[in-house]
Amino acid sequence: MADAKPADPGLSWGAGPLAPEAEARFIEGVDYCGRFFMGMAEAHKALYKLTAILEQENLPYAVIGAFALNEYGHRRVTVDVDVVMREEDLQEFKKRYLGKGYVERVAGTGKLLDTEHDVNIDVLSTGRFPGDDKRKPIAFPDPRTSAVRGSRFALLPMPLYIELKLASGMVAPHRAKDLVDIQELIRSASLARETAKDLDPWVRDKFLELWDLAQTPDPF
Repeated sequence: MADAKPADPGLSWGAGPLAPEAEARFIEGVDYCGRFFMGMAEAHKALYKLTAILEQENLPYAVIGAFALNEYGHRRVTVDVDVVMREEDLQEFKKRYLGKGYVERVAGTGKLLDTEHDVNIDVLSTGRFPGDDKRKPIAFPDPRTSAVRGSRFALLPMPLYIELKLASGMVAPHRAKDLVDIQELIRSASLARETAKDLDPWVRDKFLELWDLAQTPDPF
C-alpha cells in the first residue's frame, strides 16, 4: 500500500488532524473495496480455490453469504466465504484438506481458515437452522437437491436464499444485517412484491414488511 500523502499544513478547515493510523485504515479499506469489485480480493481467491476443490472432489455445496448476494443483484463487499454442505461432506473435506491449506478456527466445526489467503471459510451444515440454530420451519438445505449449478459455481435458488436470510435475522438480534441485506436486495434487484408467494409462510410477512420499507424514497 502506498504511503498516504500528508495533509497540507496550510489548510485551516476541519475539526482537527486525522491520526495517520486512522487514515491508513481508511486507505486500506478503499483499496480492498477496489480489489473486491475487480474480482481480485483475497476473498475471491479463497472462493475460487474452495469451489474448485469441491467440484474436483465431487463434494456437493452451494455458495451463500455475501458472494451469493452479489450474484442475486445487490453489490456488497465481503471478506469471507460462506457455503452450505452436508455434514458428511464437510467431514470428508476436512479429512482430506485440514493441514493442507486449511485449518479449523474452532475445533470440530465448519469454521475454517484458508491459510494461503488468510480468509475465513464458514460451512453451514444441511439440516441446521439459521440464526440461533433452534428448530424452525426453515433449515439449511441439501445442496445435492437444491443447488443450481453453473460451470464453476453452485448457488441456491434466490427464494431459498431469501428464506435463510430472513429466518436468521428474525430470530437472532446479532444477525440483523441479514434483514438489511434482503431489504437492499429488494431495492437493488427491483424484486416484485409477488416474490413473497415463493417464500415459506413463516417468513413471508417479514419479506412484505421489508418490501414496503424498500419502496420508501429518501427525503432529499
